[in-house]
Amino acid sequence: MRVTPLLLLILLAGCSSVSDHKRYEMADDTAPESSPTLHHIEDAQPRYEPRSLAGNKDYTLRGKDYQIVDPRQPFTEEGFASWYGKKFHGHQTSNGEIYDMYSMTAAHKTLPLPSYVKVTNTRNGKTAVVRVNDRGPFHDGRIIDLSMAAATKLDVVKYGTAPVKIELIRVPKPANSDEWQSANPNVYFVQLAAVTDQARAQAIAKQLAQDFATSVDMVKAEAAELYRLRLGPYADRDEAIAQRDKAQSGRYPQAFIISAQRQSEQTL
Repeated sequence: MRVTPLLLLILLAGCSSVSDHKRYEMADDTAPESSPTLHHIEDAQPRYEPRSLAGNKDYTLRGKDYQIVDPRQPFTEEGFASWYGKKFHGHQTSNGEIYDMYSMTAAHKTLPLPSYVKVTNTRNGKTAVVRVNDRGPFHDGRIIDLSMAAATKLDVVKYGTAPVKIELIRVPKPANSDEWQSANPNVYFVQLAAVTDQARAQAIAKQLAQDFATSVDMVKAEAAELYRLRLGPYADRDEAIAQRDKAQSGRYPQAFIISAQRQSEQTL
């Protein structure tokens, strides 16, 4: 995937190499003048989470291709960790969350968002578990950007960078998926097209059901003679993402996901 200027801005939202100071009030990153004691903050608690709707596609940045890691396979990496703090605090991460420098989070170039990794500072043996929810760092030799909290716990802040080893923590999907889904009120649709003729919409819906081997939802807009055609619903975001990607790689490059929660819908 070629990164567009807008997507590039999102991808680099938490990366310390960002040069666009207009997005941030601060030109250079720094730690806050005062902050809570962070050395004893608890590690992130690994749990099953579907992949985020944003930030999980292969991409190209500055002429280099990045392929998202398969979370089903073991993954370890060694290199240098950096950290990011006050400049990025309160801004969006690559998966659409808000960066909190006091949480145990991190940025990585290719790990799925979100995912959990064990980080070991090989200089002093200290370890921490962090939740990866951002992209970066895009500096040679650096493999992970730690939140200020995580960097403090690993004694990285005072040095700026530190040699680390990271290990992906694989969290399997709960065996009782129905029970997990009952706690998740969201359902997802993949919208492909909108047409004004009902007969044509019905014909397209029938063809879509055959092409994608899935159910097709046809919804009439309230304010106009317009029929929206979408795949789904899906209780699992991963399934919705897979169908969206399939549609975008074929005849529907503008396909997008709609999240429905308690009878309301949100475009994603």
